Amino acid sequence: MYNRTMKKTIGVFFGSRNPEHDVSIITGQLIISGLKGLGYTVVPIYLDKKGAWYIGERYSQIAHFTSGDNTHRDDAQWYLDMEYSHGKMVFKKKGFAGKTVTIDLAFPAFHGQNGEDGTFQGLCEMVNIPYVGCDVASSAVTMDKVMTKQLYQAAHIPTTEFVSFSKDEWIKDKNAILAEIEKKLHLPVIVKPARLGSSIGISKARTKQDLEFAVDVACHYDTKVIVEVCIENLMDVTCCVIGNDTLTPSKLQESVFGDDVFSYENKYLDDGGAQLGKSKNNIIIPARLDEKTTKKIQDTALAAYRLVGCSGIARVDFLYDRNTQKLYANEINTLPGTIYHHLWKASGIELPELLTKLVQYAEEKYDSKEKITHVFQSDILKHADSSKMKLKGI
Repeated sequence: MYNRTMKKTIGVFFGSRNPEHDVSIITGQLIISGLKGLGYTVVPIYLDKKGAWYIGERYSQIAHFTSGDNTHRDDAQWYLDMEYSHGKMVFKKKGFAGKTVTIDLAFPAFHGQNGEDGTFQGLCEMVNIPYVGCDVASSAVTMDKVMTKQLYQAAHIPTTEFVSFSKDEWIKDKNAILAEIEKKLHLPVIVKPARLGSSIGISKARTKQDLEFAVDVACHYDTKVIVEVCIENLMDVTCCVIGNDTLTPSKLQESVFGDDVFSYENKYLDDGGAQLGKSKNNIIIPARLDEKTTKKIQDTALAAYRLVGCSGIARVDFLYDRNTQKLYANEINTLPGTIYHHLWKASGIELPELLTKLVQYAEEKYDSKEKITHVFQSDILKHADSSKMKLKGI
């Protein structure tokens, strides 16, 4: 059983091999600073763009990443010692008599592939360590926009019509795919890499020529592409959810943007960044919706969260058609940028309380899992030499 009373060391993991690497650094810095303010022992663990591990206090300073000198390249790399990583993560520094760091609880701050997609969560499960946020399955499913929408359809949660295909299928017969899009959807459409976030590689296509170019761009970032119906009179609405069994929805955020899509620049650069909660001109909290519609969106967010088995925290995005007043569930983000602390603050939960809750949810989830029987006594090996059990060539 995990000992909640012990003085824990929390590892904050950020960076990794994906196009959202830099956003992850910002989220990591926020979490590190916040946890230190709560009195936790915090270890910053940075994965560079090649997947190398670096550990040290310098990685808790944003200036280290903005100075441009990339001094971490001169640091000794670390590795996860699987021999001793049981119920904890033990990292050792490369080199003779290398230093050792032990992590009791993992707080991932990854965005996108190789971190938010269930890969890191699977590592935590293998070494049996508590970790913040969603589990392997929910992280993997929500990373794939196609799978998410297929689950929505199965559960009768409204979502926009779409067509999906692989990069290989596009190369082999793009004309057939274009014909399917033309038959099932109508221009303009939104084209996205299926397993990427932060609006990277997303385009709005108004013509067939635009569409071909947009798909080529999406294929540059992923081997799977999704093309969706475009909502022209769009209100982009977000609802965050926290909790394991007992869930709490946030207020609704309305994101205002003038481009064809809510771009990377809108989210992170323009006027301080809407997704970072700093753009006063681009975000409106609460969203300009009536009480009934607000409640409907919050309830749908809770339903989506439960549908894919989320835990800890997630952000559910919605498309609202102002003309028809129809609501469409869009993407689920299991590790929202800067854990969307600005929306939780507007909802009455300050960052220290939010971080405390997320650590507690991680501990609760771990304790619940540990109560399950993981061992099954079997006599199957005793009969392995019998004629029925023998395998050819063994």
